[in-house]
Amino acid sequence: MSAGLRVAPRGWGTYKTIVAAVREAPEGAVISVQPGTYTESVVLDRDITLAAEKGRGTVRIVAGAHGPALTVQSPGGRIQGLVLEGRGKEPAVLVTAGAVEVNGCEITGAGAQVTGTATPVFRDCELHHTGDIGLYLAGDSRAVVENTGISDVDAVGILVDHGASPTLTRVSVTRTGGHGIRITGAARAALELCAVTHTGAAAVAVDDSARPVLRTCRIGDSEAGGVVITGDAGADTAPDDDAAGEGPSAGGEFGVALRGCEIARTGRDAVHVTGRAVASLIDCRISDIRAAGVVATGAGRLRLHDTTTTDTSGSGLAAGGEAQVEVRGGAFTRSGANGVYAADTSRLSLVDCAVTVSAFTGVHAGDGSRVTLHDSRVQGTPEHGLRSVGQAMLTLTDTKIDSTELCGIEVDGGDLSARGCRITKATTGIALRTEHRPLVDDCSVSSCSGVGIDIGAGTTALVVDTRVTGTGAAGVFVREGAGAWLTDCSITDTKGTGLVVQAKAAPRVRGTTVTGTAKNGVYIADNAAGRFEECDISATGFPAVYVGSAATPLLRGCRIHDTDEDLKLADGADPTFERCRVDDVKISTMPEEALGGEPLPAPGAGALAVAPGGRGGGPATPDVKSTGTRQARAESLSEVLAELGDLIGLESVKQDVSTMVKVMQLVRQRTEAGLAAPPLSRHLVFAGNPGTGKTTVARLYGRILAALGLLSRGHLIEADRGSLVGEYVGHTAPKTTAVFKRALGGVLFIDEAYALTPAGQGNDYGREAIATLVKLMEDHRDDVVIIVAGYPDEMERFVDINPGLASRFTRTLMFDDYGSEELGRIVEFHAAKHEYELPDDTREALLGYFGELVRDDRFGNGRTARQIFQRMTERHAQRVVELVEPTTDDLVTLLPDDLPPVAVE
Repeated sequence: MSAGLRVAPRGWGTYKTIVAAVREAPEGAVISVQPGTYTESVVLDRDITLAAEKGRGTVRIVAGAHGPALTVQSPGGRIQGLVLEGRGKEPAVLVTAGAVEVNGCEITGAGAQVTGTATPVFRDCELHHTGDIGLYLAGDSRAVVENTGISDVDAVGILVDHGASPTLTRVSVTRTGGHGIRITGAARAALELCAVTHTGAAAVAVDDSARPVLRTCRIGDSEAGGVVITGDAGADTAPDDDAAGEGPSAGGEFGVALRGCEIARTGRDAVHVTGRAVASLIDCRISDIRAAGVVATGAGRLRLHDTTTTDTSGSGLAAGGEAQVEVRGGAFTRSGANGVYAADTSRLSLVDCAVTVSAFTGVHAGDGSRVTLHDSRVQGTPEHGLRSVGQAMLTLTDTKIDSTELCGIEVDGGDLSARGCRITKATTGIALRTEHRPLVDDCSVSSCSGVGIDIGAGTTALVVDTRVTGTGAAGVFVREGAGAWLTDCSITDTKGTGLVVQAKAAPRVRGTTVTGTAKNGVYIADNAAGRFEECDISATGFPAVYVGSAATPLLRGCRIHDTDEDLKLADGADPTFERCRVDDVKISTMPEEALGGEPLPAPGAGALAVAPGGRGGGPATPDVKSTGTRQARAESLSEVLAELGDLIGLESVKQDVSTMVKVMQLVRQRTEAGLAAPPLSRHLVFAGNPGTGKTTVARLYGRILAALGLLSRGHLIEADRGSLVGEYVGHTAPKTTAVFKRALGGVLFIDEAYALTPAGQGNDYGREAIATLVKLMEDHRDDVVIIVAGYPDEMERFVDINPGLASRFTRTLMFDDYGSEELGRIVEFHAAKHEYELPDDTREALLGYFGELVRDDRFGNGRTARQIFQRMTERHAQRVVELVEPTTDDLVTLLPDDLPPVAVE
């Protein structure tokens, strides 16, 4: 063993500089360095150990005038416990060859760089305040980095480039101005038990043809995205489907692979795959994302296995472009938009997957996308369970759809193939409106509050071996001009008619059982047709079959039994009956020539024997509780009140609305208890200057009343003099009535209502509009709310014009002008919405700016604030466009100089 060498600033028998000791040291020598700061550039070209004699952090090597603090060119060697500090753009540590070990060192300045074919080991190190890059791994190097922390980097924490292939274990990267880790070129990398947090750009970025593997890594707490994969990353490993059921198709890694990783609390998409990149996520957990969970666009390919996304502000999974996504296992839960969204010509497959509790539709297929679900579950959405629009294709097998507030499945222009699916607890079970020929085979629809299966106008659908039961309205509704085929189906226990056929529709119905209906078993409307063969109809509340005027259906081999009345024909009905059978019917009007058919087989398990309702009588109409499928979401009162509370300013208005809500709740409680209700006027006057939020509050007020159950829809119809007042005698009343009818179930908001009766014009047609409104308000007192709005002084004059107005508009809400601080908050709101930032000095300048604005007739309150924000973005654009290389901060920061000049009177 070679004798040790010592380095110290002073002392007998020691070297004064590390460079001198290295120059004299033989191969394998150990150089001990006494505490101190050494300003020099050390080059190791032999296998030498260089260590701090008194332990970690006691020796600092600061790069000299030329070169890094430490350059390693040796085949081996060891660096122990040193602080290495670079200067300028030169790295603090440069390794160009060999397998040096760097243990327990602190690297600062310009970071560390590994090039060539070097295979160094960095263990228990810290790299911080390193300038643009913390650790740069390039060339064909094979670095090993363990138990190392990288922090406070201006740009990229770790950059892996060219053909480098490092192994990173228990590496922490945090507080970077750009990406935490970027892997590019043809690099390969293996990351395990790493953490990447608080990054200015995507935490992990993979591009070019790089192909890393991340195992059990933690990514998050970032205002930027989680993992972005683009270019041709991972494309060289994209496999074909493995027919043997092994390899990637069975859950193996391919492309850019993430296994067992956690991605949480990112400001943008957790995982975004685009370009022609290929990636796989296996057993990963994604949560608390302020954008989408997983996004695939371009021509990317992505597979997710046993991966979950939870609590995302955007969709749990979104696919666009020509992307292909395969999902096996896992779940998408509590998505702030759609659970799963597909657009363009993307291809998306979900197997054994759950999509639950989404704010929008559970699975949305749009444009020309193709979405396939097998053995999956969609549950809990205020909109549709699954929806196909445009030219999209939904293919469903053995999938369950439960608890959706609109349709379980809606096809609006797209196409559908559903086999073995179960739809429960929807408003409408399945709604089909398309020029295609959707298929529903061996499915069941149950416990829907509206229609079970709604086949839209002009739609030709094939429904086979499907069971509809327990609907709040019609079981199956065939709309005008539809050409549906129903074969071997059953319709049971409906609160409306079992099967409704509207005008010009001509369905083919064969082997179908209808029983236990509150109204007709089959209702064939005026001018309808159709062929009904070997059907079984029983236990109906109204006549089993109703045929409308000029309807020409054919009933062949049908059996009607165990009901009060078999048939009701409207004047002009022209049905044809062949070989039908009637049994145990109290009142039978079936023509004798129609009878004589052989008994039909007993109903199967899908046809329940229900006692007849005991009601017969005149012509019945279908009792369809909900004929449409685009119903508004039923909101909770707390949600709408929270949205009102989030509005800027308007404190007195919020208090007034809160008081009215409590009174309305009491009215409902007393009414339900059989007590007299206190006086209540729902019609309101909104008095305030322009731009004070009157229309916004009116819209929320309608939604509040709908949530309370006092309005059926709660929508807002806006009107003014031009939409209510006619131009000649006899024109005003119909015009006003038409607008009023559009508002039924909601709120009619009349802005600048005093314009209906201009001062000094006693014979104006506007008075006829007011008289018409007063009468309509009386006739529909429980079906509509009217809000009149305008300047405070003018509104007093308006209400006093007509005694009917004064008695109905007994409450006025005052909308005060916004103060300077509130106007500033409005600008901040729009800035955040459009991804701009306002530093503190800009906020202070805004406060002073609004304090100086002239509050004349042209002042628009919130509208003025929005205009000021727009002017600021225009001035910002003029300023930034002149910059040669604007930074991200330049692009998003609005400065005081961006404020427009204050107009001078």
